Amino acid sequence: MTTTNRLANETSPYLLQHAHNPVDWYAWSDEAFAKARGEDKPIFLSIGYSACHWCHVMERESFENEEIAAILNREFVSIKVDREERPDVDSIYMQAVQMMTGHGGWPMSMFLTPEGVPYYAGTYFPPDDGRGMPGFKRVLRHVADAYRTRREEVTAASEEIRTALQSAMNVAASPAAVTREGLDAAALAIGRSFDPVHGGLGGAPKFPPSMTLDFLMQVAARTRSVELSHMVHLTLEKMARGGLYDQIGGGFHRYSVDARWLAPHFEKMLYDNALLVRLYTRAWQWSKDPLCMRVAKETLGFVAREMTSPQGGFYSTLDADSEGEEGKFYVWSREEILRELGDEEGRIFSALYDVSDGGNWEGKNILNMPRDPEVVAADIGVSMERLTDIASRGKCHLHGARAKRVPPGRDEKILAGWNGWMLAALGEAAVAFGDESLVTATRNSADFLISTMMEGSRIYRSYKDGRRKIGGLLEDYSGAAWGLLSAFEATREMRYLRAARELAGEIVVRFADADSNGLFDTPDDHEALITRPRDLFDNATPSGSSVAIVVLSKLALYLNEPDLERRARAALESIWPVAQRYPSGFGFLLGAAEGMTGRPKEIVVTGAEDEPAVAALWRAIGEAYLPHRVMASSATPELPLLEGKPLDRVAGWICEGYQCLEPVDDPQELRRLLDERR
Repeated sequence: MTTTNRLANETSPYLLQHAHNPVDWYAWSDEAFAKARGEDKPIFLSIGYSACHWCHVMERESFENEEIAAILNREFVSIKVDREERPDVDSIYMQAVQMMTGHGGWPMSMFLTPEGVPYYAGTYFPPDDGRGMPGFKRVLRHVADAYRTRREEVTAASEEIRTALQSAMNVAASPAAVTREGLDAAALAIGRSFDPVHGGLGGAPKFPPSMTLDFLMQVAARTRSVELSHMVHLTLEKMARGGLYDQIGGGFHRYSVDARWLAPHFEKMLYDNALLVRLYTRAWQWSKDPLCMRVAKETLGFVAREMTSPQGGFYSTLDADSEGEEGKFYVWSREEILRELGDEEGRIFSALYDVSDGGNWEGKNILNMPRDPEVVAADIGVSMERLTDIASRGKCHLHGARAKRVPPGRDEKILAGWNGWMLAALGEAAVAFGDESLVTATRNSADFLISTMMEGSRIYRSYKDGRRKIGGLLEDYSGAAWGLLSAFEATREMRYLRAARELAGEIVVRFADADSNGLFDTPDDHEALITRPRDLFDNATPSGSSVAIVVLSKLALYLNEPDLERRARAALESIWPVAQRYPSGFGFLLGAAEGMTGRPKEIVVTGAEDEPAVAALWRAIGEAYLPHRVMASSATPELPLLEGKPLDRVAGWICEGYQCLEPVDDPQELRRLLDERR
């Protein structure tokens, strides 16, 4: 008979994956901590996420093991946390494991006092001694014995960690003003780690540096730097042509295990694809490279097909594994390609996408494009037109063939912050490409956020199966507000701007750190953790503080609220000394700072929205590379940007500091003026 534990009552797919373990799991709860205090037992805290390969391995090897479960149930109170649901908890204990071991990762294995303070830490453990690591059974016995017999040592170690964590959450340096010279120095420092052969930063493993590339692109546009432009172009091209990018279905995998973007870790995360859609959309505006438009649109197509709920929300992740094998869904043999496409077209397709009999990864083939199509066409003696046609039809056919395979698991929880990031990218793409279907998708997603995730001016973090849970964190308030601002720009519907302003009001009241002028990650009425987290770094995702700075500064321009601008600038300046020392960890913040050191463009289009001449002006604006701009129209007459402008006149207005150039009604002239002032 199959037994279940308390995790069966949760909505997180990651927690539900452990609901049938013999371990007596608790979710993160007061009940678990009360049990630990009442029975004077240490806590085993295990943190992971649904798409994590080694989390699955540790579950199979250890948490389904009856002997290990017996030790856990006898000696510990065991708590399982989905890091995507609770980034506040994850950030505290990730900092702790890094302090205690010098490295971190998931699954994270923490041993805590009943008060929640760490005294021993690790990540993945095999069940028995081996692979150069102590076995989990031995670790459990050792840690439990230490708590029983050496309590004074445990208490001293845990208090030392608590003090270190509280210190680490404080911003030690004094605030400093951001300068263009400082931003140029940050770009130069980041550029020193550029890989001149394969693009990207550093060696293997190699993550897509989406936020950092966006910052470098902004500096390249401002300074006309050929060197920075090359870094951005090469990296965008190499990522798009590598195995990191799903050549058949669109969308990006998490990272490449090698330096040349060939072999990915095959999980797909909503946040990566949101940030990369935004990056490739902006890169197209900057360069007009058709590759960038194709990749942005294909990735949006992937998100629409595979990551969007019927209500308009976005799911979180796709696993790396299917049928117990990493990457099985995505790789091909040459024999399969020839069988599906026929000998002749299969041979041509294989030449373009690096398909061989021996394979390029574990005996199979990850589709990628290491050679220029023109070189391939000349080498095999076909025209570019024929090669392009075969590639297009072949990808379509293989997509259908792949759909018959067992797909990777999907984590269908919907997170407010992540949805906000995807909505921000979707709205930017809708404006850039002038695509009404993207405008509709933007509206659907924004409506979902407001109707399902928000309650008044407050927002919930997680939604699944009709249940919303966990009060929103700074990541959720700032991310959702950012997305709603983008939805306003794509639809020009004031309700989205008003909703963004409501969320911003919560940010400045409930997340403010009066001592530093910065922002905490948790609101003032959040549950008490061992320290109040404040993660400043833009790691795989932008920090809540970085996004909030963009949101507050944009709203200040739209609504002419100088106090919001002051708060945004104070928050930026509180982090700036740290960002100067570690620029590679602040890609999103540096991009925000680039905008705040300049004069963002204020663009107004007047005239009836349904007039073709007005649509032509909007098209010119959408195609322009203006990473820091606000936009208004006759449909938003209450905005200060419209003051004194004739709403019925067809015209485009370019303003800075509410001072405008002469209006123009010719789209080409508007393009020229925008290009001059970018």
